[in-house]
Amino acid sequence: MLGVKAAELVSSRELMVNLTLRELRGKYKRSVLGWTWSLLNPLASMVIFTIVFSFFLKVKPPVGNPSGLHNFAFFLLCGMLPWNFLSNGINGAMGALIGNANLIKKVYFPREVLVAATVAAFDVTFLIELGVLAVALVAFGNFVIPWIPVVLFLVVLVTVFVLGIALTVSVLNVYFRDVQHLVGILLLLWFYATPIVYPLSYVPRHTDIGGQVIPLRHIYSFNPMVRFAEVFRDAMYHLRFPSWNNTLYLVVVSALSLIVGMWVFAKLEGRLAEEL
Repeated sequence: MLGVKAAELVSSRELMVNLTLRELRGKYKRSVLGWTWSLLNPLASMVIFTIVFSFFLKVKPPVGNPSGLHNFAFFLLCGMLPWNFLSNGINGAMGALIGNANLIKKVYFPREVLVAATVAAFDVTFLIELGVLAVALVAFGNFVIPWIPVVLFLVVLVTVFVLGIALTVSVLNVYFRDVQHLVGILLLLWFYATPIVYPLSYVPRHTDIGGQVIPLRHIYSFNPMVRFAEVFRDAMYHLRFPSWNNTLYLVVVSALSLIVGMWVFAKLEGRLAEEL
């Protein structure tokens, strides 16, 4: 069944492109600043988190190895941009089917394309943000240009991962509208369970719970966004290849995310038109 779905999606690539362009055109429609918001939003978050965590809470970023870079704002952005893509992709996907109810009821096409187009539109914003970050890093002496192919590979990985989750939550939200509220809470918890505003070294290797020594950092590292934050920082902040352990883990998790997402979507799409 998944093979048939994959073939349908490939044959619908023109529709996918048109829907993605529609998402991009509508994203900042009637906005005075337009696409400038794709830069202002992460910059505003960077300023706020830098002030709170760097100046008030005195969080110290690691020194780039081997880059030698020591800058909290760049450390923050290297982890925050992948996170923003995940958060925006999931939140956007939850309305992808509901917002296109009339289209779904009128004509048949692979419904997954609606979700994929939403994620792809945020991919464009993500790439723009990464491009601006790369220019800023070069301006500050962190010569990230040779690492761009590595970064693009990581973008593909995180896109596959996010698409799998997006497919799951989008179709579940049609049947259970509480999902969007639950996801908002889970994303907040997930954000602070990921080393975005603090280094991984701040997480204790072990902790004592009820007399039992728990390998906290090992358990913590099973969070895929921990690995994504680390590999993006490896490539852009430290200027080194991500570890093979992290890369292999993310390849497997991303593939599983997409497979599960497509399976859940296929199981529940049969009654989409009725539920909408």
